[in-house]
Amino acid sequence: MPSHSAEYFSALDLTADNHVHTSLCNHAGGTMEEYVQAALALDLTALTFLEHLEAGISYFERTWLTDEDFDAYFREGERLRRKYRDRIAIRLGVEVGFNPEAVDELRAALARHPFELVGISYHFFPHAGRHLNLVSRRPENIAALTALGADQVLSGYFSGLREAVLALDGGMLCHLDAALRHLPGGPELTASHQAQIDDLLALLREKQMILELNTSGFALRGEPYPARPILARAMALGIPLAAGSDAHQPEQVGRSFERVAEYLAGA
Repeated sequence: MPSHSAEYFSALDLTADNHVHTSLCNHAGGTMEEYVQAALALDLTALTFLEHLEAGISYFERTWLTDEDFDAYFREGERLRRKYRDRIAIRLGVEVGFNPEAVDELRAALARHPFELVGISYHFFPHAGRHLNLVSRRPENIAALTALGADQVLSGYFSGLREAVLALDGGMLCHLDAALRHLPGGPELTASHQAQIDDLLALLREKQMILELNTSGFALRGEPYPARPILARAMALGIPLAAGSDAHQPEQVGRSFERVAEYLAGA
């Protein structure tokens, strides 16, 4: 089944965690098998590893996998699939962070491996010849993004996501409004930002892509990514949703899934 199949995710399945990371990405902990065991302890039926891929990023640390890392990732993933084949479905995917200056490089990297789900995100914002991490708690990132101003950052972020959806063969858009995560003051989306989001959702519908409901937001801001107004518009458009914990530790697998049904009822 194609990784971008909307039919596969036509109903939100809370027995499947579609977004987890491991120590392979250099900013998470735990082995792949520990994540599988955590999913089994929760009686999940499916687990999708969505390891980080970036290209052309100028940042002081690497928070993504190399080609060699992805080779090891697939070897271990296949071993785990054989070992647990009667207990849980294991999918080997990728979360590709967009860089408008490295589209060809990203496409080539995606073609080198048989990823079963390609999640699209945008983590690194270009500024003054380097990149700022939009989802980092580091004070230097927050200070630089604050100096640029929320409007410029968010406008560029949503514009970048739209370009990414058009440029890459993705199956799922990850944590759509995550750029709000650490911007100080809890900035509100302007009418212009809302228009960008509406355009992005229309594009998802046209391309039959999935929108991730990322439950890491419950712990960080009391609601998932994206927030209820965006989810409501997506649901009205018939865009399929998929739940992802964005786990960076095995114990975070399936986190806050029990809160999703009630939250969506309000949308």
